[in-house]
Amino acid sequence: SAVWTRDITVAHRLAQEIKAGSVWINAYNCFDSASPFGGYKQSGFGREMGAHALDSYTQVKSVWIYLG
Repeated sequence: SAVWTRDITVAHRLAQEIKAGSVWINAYNCFDSASPFGGYKQSGFGREMGAHALDSYTQVKSVWIYLG
């Protein structure tokens, strides 16, 4: 999704409201390999690139061991 505006307040508001995996402000199709990208809600194939990509392959677990 892309938005062109001179008003930074409008840019932030629209970026928050738009239901898309990527939102470009005054730009389009710019990528950084460390930035996650992918579908939003049920679209696309999930997240790719960045730390968020690992979420598809891992489970978070807390393990507490009393050693005393």
